[in-house]
Amino acid sequence: MYQRARSAEAKQRRAEDLLDAARAIAADHGGVRHVTLAGVTEVASLHPSAVRRYFASKEELLLELAERGWNQWRDVLVDLLRGAPERTPAQIASTMSSSLASLPLFCDLLTHVPLSLEGDVDIDRARKYKRNSFAAYDAIVEAITANSRLTTSQAEALITAALAMAAHLWQISHPTETLAALYAQEPRWAHAALDFEPRLSRLLQATAAGLMKEPERAIDAV
Repeated sequence: MYQRARSAEAKQRRAEDLLDAARAIAADHGGVRHVTLAGVTEVASLHPSAVRRYFASKEELLLELAERGWNQWRDVLVDLLRGAPERTPAQIASTMSSSLASLPLFCDLLTHVPLSLEGDVDIDRARKYKRNSFAAYDAIVEAITANSRLTTSQAEALITAALAMAAHLWQISHPTETLAALYAQEPRWAHAALDFEPRLSRLLQATAAGLMKEPERAIDAV
């Protein structure tokens, strides 16, 4: 029988159960597009009304996962760069690619955050997401500039490119069942279902090389 969580610890555990359920649905069914509140409560074995005690909407739940994804990316990338000799811009780009590829849920969410998630929550939740994601962003910029010849503005530009490319390439390299069937019928279009990490790495390395050839100028972070 369902029991309402009373203690702070129990409430936190319930929230974590819901987040774990959302992760499982995304992993098992082909992305966060398949996550629903009804599905999350079912997988978490909670009463259907329980989810709204912890997350006001599906968008808020997924935005929490995206916020945690930023922290995970920061931790992975900083760990990969820590204590290593100075990296070339190409090596930085390759490291960024591999770190993103290790976080498939985050890559998937990168499409949905600007499209719907951060705009469809209340202003306080949007502020919390922005504050924490930019803190992670700043730490990533610092790690890149500390371990390479890239300047702050060049590192910011490379991160912007990495996020935009990862968001786009992740979606087309993980086609829906309909598109996978279409590619099987029409092999000439199957190149769209590309390998994510190799393509991301190649494009980011080219971007890094181009940034090193450009005169230094301020580039606003996106």
